Amino acid sequence: MGKSQAEEAKAVECGYWHLWRYNPQLEAEGKNPFSLDSKEPQWDKFQDYLKGEVRFASVAKQFPKEADELFAAAQENAQWRYKSYLRMLGTQW
Repeated sequence: MGKSQAEEAKAVECGYWHLWRYNPQLEAEGKNPFSLDSKEPQWDKFQDYLKGEVRFASVAKQFPKEADELFAAAQENAQWRYKSYLRMLGTQW
């Protein structure tokens, strides 16, 4: 628990978690109510982040063949979410 902020920072850095805000009042002003606060993820750190989490490490230990496939699917899903956030911003990716 003492390192939870560091773990949260790692999750954002690698793209597992994204920081965003939504302010519906901005829509009345003609502005985009969605804002993405996290930077472009460092996708090369994604797998390392998963392997450092106990819940994912236990899957890798019990089911090593399936784990690689699941970890790749998790990264693909995270990249899809990030692209959808960029679309909400109106940013070309």
